[in-house]
Amino acid sequence: MPEQPVALPATPVTAAVTAAIPGARADLERLVSIPSIWANPAHADDTRRSAEAVAELARGAGAADVTIIAADGGAPAVVAHWPAPDGAPTVLLYAHHDVQPTGGDEHWTSPPFEPTERNGRLYGRGAADDKAGVMTHLAVLRAYDGRPPVGVTLFIEGEEESGSPTLAALLREHHDLLTSDVIVIADSANPSVDVPAVTTSLRGLVGVIVEVAMLERPGHSGMYGGPVGDALTALCHALAALHDENGDVAVPGLARGSSEAPDLDEATFRSDAGLLDGVELLGTGSIPERLWHKPAVAVLGLDAPRVDDASNVLLPRARAFVSMRLAPGDDALKAQAALTEHLQANVPWGAQVTITPEAGIAEPYSLSTTGTAYDAARSAFAAAYGNEVVETGVGGSIPFIAEFARTFPGATVLVTGVGDPASRWHGIDESLDLAMFGKGVLGEALLLAELATDTP
Repeated sequence: MPEQPVALPATPVTAAVTAAIPGARADLERLVSIPSIWANPAHADDTRRSAEAVAELARGAGAADVTIIAADGGAPAVVAHWPAPDGAPTVLLYAHHDVQPTGGDEHWTSPPFEPTERNGRLYGRGAADDKAGVMTHLAVLRAYDGRPPVGVTLFIEGEEESGSPTLAALLREHHDLLTSDVIVIADSANPSVDVPAVTTSLRGLVGVIVEVAMLERPGHSGMYGGPVGDALTALCHALAALHDENGDVAVPGLARGSSEAPDLDEATFRSDAGLLDGVELLGTGSIPERLWHKPAVAVLGLDAPRVDDASNVLLPRARAFVSMRLAPGDDALKAQAALTEHLQANVPWGAQVTITPEAGIAEPYSLSTTGTAYDAARSAFAAAYGNEVVETGVGGSIPFIAEFARTFPGATVLVTGVGDPASRWHGIDESLDLAMFGKGVLGEALLLAELATDTP
């Protein structure tokens, strides 16, 4: 168990952060109330309204200039600048203001776009992912009264939850505007509310649609069943071959890594995941290894008749969407090809199979954690949380991190955040621990102060 956070001495930075938190909390609630679901065209105007709200908050935090930018067909992003004092580095602070769909408002304990506090947590879609990241940056800039000790470029994207399809174009078109020495990405999570983390690895993501065909038309199961099979059963055979008897991914040729991270408490992990009693965890190795350093595959959609609509006919066609997470060190296109070949090889009975690769892919990524910027981050966040910083992986994918690293190869990339395992990112009843939010703001404020004295 982590040690209890120590009481921090009163300093100008801690006092300024403490004073900034109430206003930041209020503005976070206002941002959460905007349903900026860029992935849903019905909320395009809401996403633009969200960008305008962020731009106005940046102006209020003392930005020298604020611009709303967008690539052709892309969502609005906000860029704001605070000039660097002489000799100080420039730090790019990234977050995103778009959010995931709610998954069904009726499933939430309180309405997803009506921010509600319960037991020290703020509930609402985007409260953690990632409007908390937006307000972390803005609270830090307010704490410095609009005069941070380093140069700051605030970059708030508007389509991260859609896979950042036009981010590469934005980075190319506005390269000089966004060039910096350090990039701080506030879009990750900590292992607990009292233990800060820097994210050092992320899995990649590929997907395919597999369609199986066996008949020209539906056939009566009594007249033909037995010698004639059906497409859905054939598809199920292929899908069953995606895992071995232990639940490990059975697709050959994929990268698989290991981890020295302490194993997670299984009971806590099961509870956080919502796993039902008696359901086994899949795969072998420690939970961090399975979650961060091994591939994972899931069938996320199936086209077949609903049970209530089924009749006694053999189905001529069936198809499924198969999604696969990739371990760091893998190659997304090669892994997608391996998944395709494995499915093709496991469709039985000579059934015809068509596999269509999904266009949206994300490369896995590993970050080096050496250098003065990481030293500064460890010092700053340890002071803010009262516990040492740990290095963690993320089982999900954040494609834009690799894009930033490719576009700005001279910059150090730090991935931080104010989520925790109970935040339920992308899920029902997403929430933010408000005490941790304050620690995250303080940690980032201290980080800027340390970067100002030791150029990375």
